[in-house]
Amino acid sequence: MVGKLDGKVALVTGGSIGLGRAAALKFAQEGAKVVVADLKVPEGMETIKMINDIGGEGIFLKTDVSKADQVESMVQNIVATYGHLDCVDNNAGIMGISGVNALLTEITEADWDRVIGINLKGVWLCMKYEILQMLKQGSGTIVNISSIAGLVGLSGECHYVSSKHGVIGLTRAAAIEYGKQNIRVNAVCPGVTVTPLIQRLFDTTPGHEQKRINQHPLGRLGTAEQIANAVVWLCSDEAAFVHGAIIPVDGGFTAQ
Repeated sequence: MVGKLDGKVALVTGGSIGLGRAAALKFAQEGAKVVVADLKVPEGMETIKMINDIGGEGIFLKTDVSKADQVESMVQNIVATYGHLDCVDNNAGIMGISGVNALLTEITEADWDRVIGINLKGVWLCMKYEILQMLKQGSGTIVNISSIAGLVGLSGECHYVSSKHGVIGLTRAAAIEYGKQNIRVNAVCPGVTVTPLIQRLFDTTPGHEQKRINQHPLGRLGTAEQIANAVVWLCSDEAAFVHGAIIPVDGGFTAQ
């Protein structure tokens, strides 16, 4: 069976767990060689093992996306290994450590800098070096992971909300700047999606899971695989005329 991405090389940042792992596996299922970049080494290597177990091919690169030298090295290593970089899922991100219900005045400067540094600066740095390579080869597709928090305001998460709004701005600006160079750039905005991190939050906060379910008109939460399906589709030729799009995959959350 021919995959949608046979012969392509795909990068997933934050690919060790959750949404990133699901995307890495989906890329592999569609025939791409997959590069997983993350700071979580054991989990990243486990993702590569899972890719190998389904007959795919990939490598893991330990990378801090908030550090320019590491991001530049990441792209250089991809090109040295596979010769090109065709598809990107800029997924790496964090929620912050001040707490999910921390108001603006309660968030520390250190936490603000950390969330913005990874979620927004990290996406900009990755795009910078990814696009420089794609300009050399004459093509490429980039999908940035924003959030429903990039489309609406949410109380208690202003640093996260700000970073995800910024990702949408980066996506739109880059789409305008590089579309004529055959580089497509889009963003996916997941609703609340069940990942190991979110599940731990549900397990330790009584009533929180049902509260989140009730916020989605479909009456259920998303799965990592559902988000991965959207990401891989955007990277495929089936989405060849989709550019500069901000796509909610959110169970109707932003329809309200």
